[in-house]
Amino acid sequence: MNRFPDNKRFAFTIHDDTDLSTVENVHPIYNLLTELGLHTTKSVWPLASVPDGWHGGSSLQDPEYLRFILDLQDRGFEIALHGVRNHDATREAVKKGLEEFRRLIGYNPRIHANHSRNAENIYWGDARFNKLRRLYRIATVLGNTRKFEGHTPESPYFWGDLCQDKIDYVRNFVFREVNLNRINPTMPYRDPLRPFVKYWFSSCYGPDATSFCETLSESNQEQLEAEGGVCIMYTHFASGFVREGKIKPRAEYLLRRMAQRPGWFVPVSTLLDFLRTERGDVSITAAEYGAMERRWAWDRCGSLARRAVHHPLPANRPLREATHVHTY
Repeated sequence: MNRFPDNKRFAFTIHDDTDLSTVENVHPIYNLLTELGLHTTKSVWPLASVPDGWHGGSSLQDPEYLRFILDLQDRGFEIALHGVRNHDATREAVKKGLEEFRRLIGYNPRIHANHSRNAENIYWGDARFNKLRRLYRIATVLGNTRKFEGHTPESPYFWGDLCQDKIDYVRNFVFREVNLNRINPTMPYRDPLRPFVKYWFSSCYGPDATSFCETLSESNQEQLEAEGGVCIMYTHFASGFVREGKIKPRAEYLLRRMAQRPGWFVPVSTLLDFLRTERGDVSITAAEYGAMERRWAWDRCGSLARRAVHHPLPANRPLREATHVHTY
């Protein structure tokens, strides 16, 4: 069991990806987090969104959104990187985006999460896997697969050296589990097979309001506290949390309930710094990584099965959409 500062019994934070985010659709949830003293991490795009990119939303090039982000920073929220924009970015675009992030935010991003199908995603797609790489390729062969080349030196999308130089932590696998100690006890970890990333971290599954609430159920909150665990919720606050200015009641109730518990509520990089100090500078073993791969695959199969039951595809929907394996 971890010993957290101030005699707190467990650690809880949130990593909010910026997809679809606008001031209107996320500011109520951040007002609630501020009220509750839950200091979390919000990613941004420093360069303007591309109209035909994947999952649009505001960027730091939008003056109103930039003011909102700077206000969040002043309130104690961490600002992170979700790629430099919502579409493919060459090395030069990535360099420009990193420079723009530093100019506008005041520091280099410590946290990065790959965005969707961007070509410059680093160690993404089948490059995330060791023993399951071949199985992943088979599972996606009929899907709308893309190459991810952020870690490939000969590619125009290579930025691995920039990542290694400027970013401390990169998000990897996401699990249907509230306590990451059960799955990834060495987090944050080095991976000798993926050297352009200093340290990797895992997250807990909750990409939209419904799944977020499932992971943060009353029983799961009690489990997290009883086990002295670590929870880094991965979500998109722009996906179903706020409607017509009102926060989804279930989500607000669970966040208020969490805030009343004896948890350590800090941004992602603060938590990872603490864990790294406590656990040491460790490289993940092949056994632990293999177990994470298998658990990730099991969780993804479960997600696809649930989606098929609750949201069946229309008869005329292309097969490639049915077989696409999401890589969160």
